[in-house]
Amino acid sequence: MKLATFNINGIKARLDALTAWLAEAAPDVVCLQEIKSVDEAFPRAPLEALGYRVETHGQKSFNGVAILSKLPLSDLRRSLPGDDTDDQARWIEAVVEGGRPLRICGLYLPNGNPAPGPKFDYKLSWMARMEARVREVLAAEEHAVFLGDYNVIPQAEDAARPEAWATDALFLPESRAALRRIVNLGLTDAVRARMPGPGVYTFWDYQAGAWERNNGIRIDHVLLSPQVADRLEEAGVDKALRGTEKPSDHVPVWVRLAA
Repeated sequence: MKLATFNINGIKARLDALTAWLAEAAPDVVCLQEIKSVDEAFPRAPLEALGYRVETHGQKSFNGVAILSKLPLSDLRRSLPGDDTDDQARWIEAVVEGGRPLRICGLYLPNGNPAPGPKFDYKLSWMARMEARVREVLAAEEHAVFLGDYNVIPQAEDAARPEAWATDALFLPESRAALRRIVNLGLTDAVRARMPGPGVYTFWDYQAGAWERNNGIRIDHVLLSPQVADRLEEAGVDKALRGTEKPSDHVPVWVRLAA
């Protein structure tokens, strides 16, 4: 089974790029972030024509997440538990049926800038809620994957110029510590397990020639429960997509799991 995450940065602007990548990469399940579309306006037909079931948790102009799956889905959940007042569309979850059931949790974690401030407080509280949900899933001993745009640079080696991010919410000690608490519950960072060392990036800003200079950061992550980590065969980053016409500033990250 091949799973992927892709911050598409606007589904309507990037639909052709997405369908071309899906046809070539042929993932079984994809989690999208920043679809920037309400559910009823999401362009389902071209994706369904490729064999995907489409489930969205949309929001007008901002945020928004989706799951595309060639396999049946059950137990679909939208929104991260823990705060009934949170109306931002950042979490979608479902169980992929077929062989061993696999719980997929797709997420678009808050950016948190400017920090300090209310947006950074929201980021940290959201991460605390995510930690609580991960604890629940792990306690149930489910096969589970938590994948998406985490908006956290875990370590200095995950940035071409870490010093440039020293005061940014993506790299502040509090953000990194919150991510470590989640990972240390027993999750495996799939990309790091298969692609150790510096130079692995998933995001290049549109400004200041970041792509041309390879001034990237790694903020899109696939975290595996212990049961799924045992099934990990491959992991990769489809970097070449960043160099195509009208790209997202993120690229797909994928893993392949044994049946």
